[in-house]
Amino acid sequence: MSSIKLDEVVCRDSEESELSSWNEKVTSDEKVNRVYEILNGIHKQGQRSLGSITTNVENGTLTDRLFKGNKAAIGDSFNLPFDRSEKHAHVIGRRSGPLISGTAYCISSCSMILLNKVVLSSYNFNAGISLMFYQNLISCVVVAILGLCGAVSVEKLNWKLIRVWLPVNIIFVGMLVSGMYSLKYINIAMVTILKNMTNILTAIGEYYVFRKHQNQKVWTAMFMMIISAVTGGITDLSFDAKGYTWQILNCILTAAYSLTLRLVMDKAKQATKSGSLNNMSMVLLNNLLSLPFAIFLIFVLNEWEYVITTNVIKLPVFWVVATASGLLGLAISFTSMWFLHQTGPTTYSLVGSLNKVPISIAGLMLFKVPLSVPNMFSILFGLFAGILFARAKMS
Repeated sequence: MSSIKLDEVVCRDSEESELSSWNEKVTSDEKVNRVYEILNGIHKQGQRSLGSITTNVENGTLTDRLFKGNKAAIGDSFNLPFDRSEKHAHVIGRRSGPLISGTAYCISSCSMILLNKVVLSSYNFNAGISLMFYQNLISCVVVAILGLCGAVSVEKLNWKLIRVWLPVNIIFVGMLVSGMYSLKYINIAMVTILKNMTNILTAIGEYYVFRKHQNQKVWTAMFMMIISAVTGGITDLSFDAKGYTWQILNCILTAAYSLTLRLVMDKAKQATKSGSLNNMSMVLLNNLLSLPFAIFLIFVLNEWEYVITTNVIKLPVFWVVATASGLLGLAISFTSMWFLHQTGPTTYSLVGSLNKVPISIAGLMLFKVPLSVPNMFSILFGLFAGILFARAKMS
């Protein structure tokens, strides 16, 4: 617009100067010719102005096109890193999921093992099933309260879902009971080493059930686990046949639990009205269904008589520790299913390889376990086999 206005001012100045000189110096014929020339000049000037306007418009259109093109290019360049960052964040989240869930499961399982050992050994509480019942009851109450408050969503239970979940729950109860009794008679370090057998049984089960093959490094590590378990049992100064029997049964049931849980999850989701079953619903289902089995075992084994007569239940500290173990039971139930969703049965059983070192050291130091040099080497060899097994699974 400023260039057009400038052209108009220049044109008017030239016209006025030409008209003033024309009045003084020219004749009538010359006036006509002069008027014609002036009009012709005005016409040409107008064409030049219109041409400049057209050129400016065209340039403006071209500039707009270039600007739009640059804008589109800039927009794409901005959107592309944004999309990539979203994808990168999604990949990181997907990769970090197993690590976070595995770490959470390690912390909760380590703490629960230590507290259960305190309750069963330090307080000499001889009612493992009753302790399991109390822990699972606390888990059910906490999940129910969270569900009523709207903090978590819990699927409504139905008989079809219960029938589908019963095989898992029976194995779950057996796994917890056998774990309680083995922990009562065996020191924590040997429990963690013997739990390596679960990895072997789970890997064999995965081969036959899911047709999943393991590489040679995995089988080598599992062979080392067998050696460490055998030598550890032979050199264990506090060897207890009853405790080792319970632990072997616990390894079998733990492997069966992880495999059956994976098989049943899809069927359980189909048995719900919404077609889905979140982690909290599965935790509630698992712990709630275990209560009738626990009550049945408590009465069949006459454990209730011991519970009502023992003096240890009169100690407030005992109830604090037992309640804390119940809360950790909820944490371990939730994190175990979370970890299993993120990985698989074999990796789920590898949690022992992640927490063997700290839990073994803590168990040896806190409970003053008698050790021999060969037994110490067997424990260290088993810990190394567990780490090697984990590395072999990652390769």
